[in-house]
Amino acid sequence: MQAQELLSFVLDKMDDMKAKDITPVDVKGKSNVTEAMVICSGTSNRHTRSIADYLVKEAKKAGLSILGIEGTGSGEWVLIDLGDVIAHVMQEESRSFYQLEKLWSA
Repeated sequence: MQAQELLSFVLDKMDDMKAKDITPVDVKGKSNVTEAMVICSGTSNRHTRSIADYLVKEAKKAGLSILGIEGTGSGEWVLIDLGDVIAHVMQEESRSFYQLEKLWSA
């Protein structure tokens, strides 16, 4: 799957799970690890874990490689590395504190 297709896939799956404030961030030329990030918020720890679990399940069904998953225990901030796209599923408090959109758009 090409990077743009993968980005669309991630956006669609986050939307399926009613993620809040879904924001794609283009990091080409800013990161040597990935092409894009998608940041979204969950309404609770359970919601963030559910969004992340659904994304992982659907990615596996689609035959995609999951390079890493971090943060599923607490559900405050779950990171899913899909190679060309890294998904960040965050609680509002964590998202406000770390301000990834601001960090990567600079």
